[in-house]
Amino acid sequence: MDDPLEIALRRKKDSSMRVAIQMVKDEQAQAAVSAGNTGALMAISRYILKTIDGIERPAIAGQIPNAAGGATTVLDLGANVDCSAEHLLQFAVMGSALVSVLSNKESPTVGLLNIGEEIIKGNEVIKKAGELLRTAAKTGDLNFIGNVEGNDIFKGAADIVVCDGFVGNVALKAIEGTASMFGSFLKAEFSRSVFTKLAAVAANSVLVAFKSRFDHRRYNGAALLGLRGLVFKSHGSADALAFGVALNRAYDAARNNLVDRVQARIAHAAPLLAPSKAVQ
Repeated sequence: MDDPLEIALRRKKDSSMRVAIQMVKDEQAQAAVSAGNTGALMAISRYILKTIDGIERPAIAGQIPNAAGGATTVLDLGANVDCSAEHLLQFAVMGSALVSVLSNKESPTVGLLNIGEEIIKGNEVIKKAGELLRTAAKTGDLNFIGNVEGNDIFKGAADIVVCDGFVGNVALKAIEGTASMFGSFLKAEFSRSVFTKLAAVAANSVLVAFKSRFDHRRYNGAALLGLRGLVFKSHGSADALAFGVALNRAYDAARNNLVDRVQARIAHAAPLLAPSKAVQ
């Protein structure tokens, strides 16, 4: 976990991570799932599998539970700190393919994470990305619903929320921290007095349902999208239940030919996905 990327990529060619990804490359496996270092996994996957034509940068896509009873797919969650507008469009197209495969939604809704819903808000990259996404909606490449704010992730306002990796990773860590803090708060409150203990008993079924609904283990397994092969990242502290969820997601992606679907969507959107020179 502490190896520099150079060592992981160049010197440890017999590591389990490298061997697993090579098996995908050699078609001995249809997907690889790893709970190892995220940076190493992305670097090795990109080096061995390469990216799909039309994709400059792979993205990490994960699910966050929402109040609508489902989950919001957010990408990028940390693979790309600096992104151009074209990169964000690529993320949106790849995310749409992922959700259509895993959630049986042929035309999932896409939102662009911004500081407000108005199209005039945001920095120049976000504004340009909004223009590209609106054009993609007109050509039938995306079901873009416009800008969304951070709280819309939890509301389930869109099936997919697109952002750069810096913002996505900060949001993910904040969400994980809030969930952990809330669980600790409930545990502390319900152990303070006889009254609160009785209240806990009365509310037990609701609390159990809430805990199950927002159990992060049920959403484990982030897809590394844009590669010529399937790779899924499990949380490093995943238990058997969580790792099983990641395995199931990888299985569903392979069974439904996710890579082929991503390639088809990218090919269709090719006129809008001209390589960007603004961000290298």
